[in-house]
Amino acid sequence: MNRIQIADTTLCPQNNTYTFKEKLEIARQLEKLHVDVIELPEITSGKTDTLLVRTISTFVKESVLSVAAGSSMQSIEDAAAALNNAANARIRIELPLSPVGMEYSAHKKPAAMLDWIAKAVAAAADKCADVEFCAVDATRADKDFLGKAITAAVEAGAKTVSVCDSTGEMLPDDFAAFAAAVMENASVPVAVKCDNKNGLASAQAILAVRRGVVCVKTDVVGLTVPLEGFATMVKNCGNTYGFDSRIRYTQLHRIIKQINRVTDAAKDASTVAVAGVDEAGIHLDAKDDKDAVIAAAAKLGYDLSDEDQVKVYEEFCRVAEKKNVGAKELDAIIASVALQVPATYKLENYVINTGNILSASAQITLVRDGKVMQGISTGDGPIDAAFRAIEQIIGQHFEVDDFQIQSVTEGRGAMGNTLVKLRSNGKVYSGNGISTDIIGASIRAYLSAVNKIVYEEA
Repeated sequence: MNRIQIADTTLCPQNNTYTFKEKLEIARQLEKLHVDVIELPEITSGKTDTLLVRTISTFVKESVLSVAAGSSMQSIEDAAAALNNAANARIRIELPLSPVGMEYSAHKKPAAMLDWIAKAVAAAADKCADVEFCAVDATRADKDFLGKAITAAVEAGAKTVSVCDSTGEMLPDDFAAFAAAVMENASVPVAVKCDNKNGLASAQAILAVRRGVVCVKTDVVGLTVPLEGFATMVKNCGNTYGFDSRIRYTQLHRIIKQINRVTDAAKDASTVAVAGVDEAGIHLDAKDDKDAVIAAAAKLGYDLSDEDQVKVYEEFCRVAEKKNVGAKELDAIIASVALQVPATYKLENYVINTGNILSASAQITLVRDGKVMQGISTGDGPIDAAFRAIEQIIGQHFEVDDFQIQSVTEGRGAMGNTLVKLRSNGKVYSGNGISTDIIGASIRAYLSAVNKIVYEEA
């Protein structure tokens, strides 16, 4: 039985609109699905992209985490630095090999491109044991030149070679023959990526697999080989044709549905990320235990990690002391506390004094590494006083770039969603807080942003 490796590229498009939290959720679900490789795009925004890779590295332990590079030596350095703590790291050298691609995208002539391939792959191999060379427009490249490029990459240390039909113009049998010809020149495993604009990507990929290709690049949104459809094909046809994959088939539909909820929400920000949340029939109160809360979260479509289950239940208990929790409230709680970076500072308690005849003051108590820290400050209103008290504890001032308050639910006991954006070293970090107490929500949002700053600086 031949084992087909699946490398998912859902997070790769540079122009995707996923938030930091949504990217973490997608990666978490792909890891649970047991895809072999989770691919990420080239690091272009410095600290933000690096933080994303490092955060994903904390929970992706089985899948290979692959980061693109190759446009410059700095891109290789950045990829290696971001992958420093990954359990299974890979640097992916992606370069165009067609005459047009080399001339206008890479600004290199063929001879210069061959030289750069050797240098880039060697530099990546020096920093990472697993290096992949990816010809992003292989089907449009000159066949002889493609062979020379692959040879140069393998000799420089590439452990895998990928060829892409970026135009989607080859019929499945022609592409399979093309992939077979590539394998004759490659002494390492070959992967394929096929554009799905004509709906032929899955057929191209499965025929290439029958010719000896060992890895197929997929995605959830259908721009290339659709992950769900291809995995289902492998499941249904594998026994007959002698191939299989690591995918958890029993979890496939549920996990793909979960990822689709994230990607659909990113496409249309006005669409609530939980389909049918009003009709979910969820009614929780302070008497409900953790199992009931997690079951309700699962009913909404969330598959939370053990760590996030604890966070969600703790936040639920805090909210449930003041009001009953329905589907909207639970969804807001999950959005607020799940999938966050590790909390360096945790809120212990706060006391706010304010009124129209006295200056607002705040007493904040935080905990860091088991040490209780307290700050007291006055300010221009209770929220300003609270922020100043936190700054007093941390010993650093942050510029508030944006501050928003929105109602999540209706009625007198409505929950408020607070967004705080802090600027540090020229970069903006956002934090969210959910509570029926808007001052408490503001404090938690501020701490969420602070924790992201501290985590990245560390």
